[in-house]
Amino acid sequence: MSIIQRRPLALAAAAALLAGCVLSATPAPASATDATANATVVPIQQTGPTEKRFNMVVLGDGYTADEMPEFRADVERHMNVLWSIEPFASYRSYINVWAVEAPSAESGVDCDPGLDAPRRDTRLGMGFWGGCSADSVQRLLTVDSAAATEQADLVAGTTTANRQIVALGNSDTYGGAGGTYATASGGNALSSLITPHEIGHSLGKLQDEYDYYGRGEPGDAYQGGEPASAHHTVLTPEQLAARKKKWWRWLGEESLAGGKIGAYEGGMYSAKGVWRPSRHSMMKTLGYAFDQVGREVMVKAISGKVNLIQDHTPDSTPVGADRTVFVDTMHPVGGALDTVWRLDGKPVANGVRSLDLRKLGIGRGKHKLTATVTDRTPFVRDPEIRGSQALTRSVAWTVDGTLTTQPDATDAEFTHHTATDTPVGARSVIHADTTHPVTGVPRVRWTVDGKHVANPGNDRDLDLGGLRRTPHTVTARTGDSVLTWTVDAKPAVTSYELSAPLRTVKKPGQPTRYVYDGPFTMKLTGWDDQEGAVVSQFRVDGDGWYTYYGWPTDADAPFRFTPQGTVVDDLVYGKIGDARAVPWGDPTPRYGTHTIEYRSIDAAGNIAGARKFEVTLVEKQG
Repeated sequence: MSIIQRRPLALAAAAALLAGCVLSATPAPASATDATANATVVPIQQTGPTEKRFNMVVLGDGYTADEMPEFRADVERHMNVLWSIEPFASYRSYINVWAVEAPSAESGVDCDPGLDAPRRDTRLGMGFWGGCSADSVQRLLTVDSAAATEQADLVAGTTTANRQIVALGNSDTYGGAGGTYATASGGNALSSLITPHEIGHSLGKLQDEYDYYGRGEPGDAYQGGEPASAHHTVLTPEQLAARKKKWWRWLGEESLAGGKIGAYEGGMYSAKGVWRPSRHSMMKTLGYAFDQVGREVMVKAISGKVNLIQDHTPDSTPVGADRTVFVDTMHPVGGALDTVWRLDGKPVANGVRSLDLRKLGIGRGKHKLTATVTDRTPFVRDPEIRGSQALTRSVAWTVDGTLTTQPDATDAEFTHHTATDTPVGARSVIHADTTHPVTGVPRVRWTVDGKHVANPGNDRDLDLGGLRRTPHTVTARTGDSVLTWTVDAKPAVTSYELSAPLRTVKKPGQPTRYVYDGPFTMKLTGWDDQEGAVVSQFRVDGDGWYTYYGWPTDADAPFRFTPQGTVVDDLVYGKIGDARAVPWGDPTPRYGTHTIEYRSIDAAGNIAGARKFEVTLVEKQG
């Protein structure tokens, strides 16, 4: 849940019984002057200069010096879950991640799990119950905002405009908060799923899709006009299509979060009178992905934190027609950006990042040269978003044919490039930018396992999408400079373990089928031959992929399926065959045979092919 400014704090705190992301308050149990003592900034992921990137700053509270390895493991788990979700997976290269390690004197956070629990001596003063307030609710995990800001300011070059603060409390109790800062308990089963939901609020300005305000009771009917929210409407699908409003371009497509994009009643804390695009998405139920509508919004939000044109030939004075001009761009992991060059409005080149003007035969006089960089991602269909500065940037020069450019002695060598110290995934696009001599274009020569790979046009990016299975070595050469990457093309392996069935049916060429007459459990274990946390997922009967986290009350417990679902803190988990998120949802058991698919995503971003088994649920006799 995001901060609801129009409601008093007490009422907003009462709403903390929502899906895991709740209102933040500003208690002051810690001294800001103590927050940064002996603190260390640890770079987790560096993709470029701090001032030119979106920076995720992860703080830890209640971790002692001896527990710093636990904090690092929690950070890795939270970030790897984030990288398993689009559009963060494709735009990971836009984001720097920093951890601030500031050991606390005592382990844990305040009032955990109850108001009678002791207060801890920690750096950020994190505490449940809204900072130990009897008027709050247990799940509201707050942070001293002044202390958090002071720690985040240790990351040089970050500001409130280019960073997102995520504070992890050393606790296994379910809880978190949203708003300017996102908080989560570091060790709870669901905590790593709170982070992307909260970023959806704070960065993307997405709204909650819950059909309730306080858990356990459906919300009142929506009474307003057409919401400003990009993913809520009072219109029917037919009206959306006819009027070309909101998500009309996505109507009828299979949702990334399950079902088809359409109109599903309930959202913005109302059970009736307002509709959302998907049956369940991240903004409604933790564990699912953003649907296409939310993903499009998040692409704009993430891209809006950077400039697609990172560097270019100076444009403040005219340039000669006897030289080379350049643009350096961002490099999404999911696909290279497009560059179009125009001279006096007419296209003269496409794709290349450097343009030798001598080849254009430009005559005397002055001319206008432009380079337009556009992100053509299929994640975006709205031309207004595509044309915004988040996804389209241009730079223009005056070319004067009477000027003479003095040659320089710039050698061809690499400047910025995809990190080479960790394996890259086989789904990635890697890049290698070069220096920019004024009278030439350095060529980048790519090889895979020693064999030359043709890469005409934009030779600064190489798509690894065709590589399979075994590890590969990729090199890029320009001049005397050489870069080498190891490509991890082998996806993680996932195994499953089920509770004892009534019987097991195995037939040649068919998935193994397990028969149950009541609840059963499933434990997924992902394993990879490379370092890094593995994220496992499953889906039932082709519904949306759901991140496996164990069980809401215990990360080490298996997931539990039942005919009607299990109520945990007024939410429903594990209804087989037809997801049910709230107690007033349809409890009708779906007996019969169901297909459960499972897979894992490794730290390099490789997505394993889905495997499956079947479960037949029969009604218990007697």
